[in-house]
Amino acid sequence: MGFGGGRSDGARAERRAPRKITPDYLQRAAMHYLERYAAPAAQLRRVLARKVAMSCRHHEQDPSAFEAMLDEVVARCVSSGLVDDQRFAQARAATLKRKGRSARAVAASLSAKGVGRELAQAASAASEDDELAAARKAARRKRLGPWSRGDRAATRQKDLAALARAGFSMTIARAVVDGAGDEEAEC
Repeated sequence: MGFGGGRSDGARAERRAPRKITPDYLQRAAMHYLERYAAPAAQLRRVLARKVAMSCRHHEQDPSAFEAMLDEVVARCVSSGLVDDQRFAQARAATLKRKGRSARAVAASLSAKGVGRELAQAASAASEDDELAAARKAARRKRLGPWSRGDRAATRQKDLAALARAGFSMTIARAVVDGAGDEEAEC
């Protein structure tokens, strides 16, 4: 027996069959997921829908028969306060902004997680100073502009393009790439 606790002959162990879907099972699955991860309602629904689809494939059932059950479990989690899209959006946006993400990138990330467009835009809104500070963090992390090791003039266009792809406006990108760096970095 090796370190992995698996079979030593290299044969792959049989996967356990998925459980049949019941309201109680779905509720427990939702609680287990929410204990580990913060998620908006749409993300929770996607996770539970995958469980339903896997179980239905194995037990030869129709996944559409469980739509009402899925909606009920998600609605129960929302009404109990376990799932709050606004709280999730604000917390996730703050985390991404601290990492140096642009307001556009934050909004796109929130939308991908299932947060509504208006809520994502509101949570990702940033002042020009916040956006400039985020661009500096991104440039420092990617070693662009004043933080590059090579010839700044030779890589200026590439640095501007990298910040533009990260979602920063050209005005902000130019200010960061052409800036002095260290004295401005203390934000």
